[in-house]
Amino acid sequence: MVQSEAEYFSEQAKAGGGLIQNLGWPLAIIMALGALAGALNTMYSSVATRGTEIATLRAIGFGGWPTFAGTLAEALMLSLLGGVLGIVATALIFHGYTAKTLSGNFTSIVFTFQVTPALCVTALIVALVVGFLGGIFPAIRAARLPIVGMLGEQ
Repeated sequence: MVQSEAEYFSEQAKAGGGLIQNLGWPLAIIMALGALAGALNTMYSSVATRGTEIATLRAIGFGGWPTFAGTLAEALMLSLLGGVLGIVATALIFHGYTAKTLSGNFTSIVFTFQVTPALCVTALIVALVVGFLGGIFPAIRAARLPIVGMLGEQ
């Protein structure tokens, strides 16, 4: 089969691209777990710090569900903001950046980082999933805070 030089090298680079993706996703998952730990810590701290305010809202008639929803919405908004800031920083630093590899037989693969809309959507989805998982348990805690006990800790 006859193919152009560009097609030949594109075919050769597919293996390297697969390797980069196979290394990239596990790294992204490990980083997401670290972000999840940070989100849990931040939201539990937020609930603990604002226990009196949460108890006051519960005392004036807000039930557990609105408290839960408000705390979870806060976690989702923070994760969305973090995702957007991460995308902007990545686009400013890495979009169009060219890198290359050098293998044992002195062949190199040159690739350019592209921040595509599909990649941005994936990043926002991952950020929202991390925010949801990092906010769900603190939100449950906020909804179950004892009103009398928290109002007495002023």
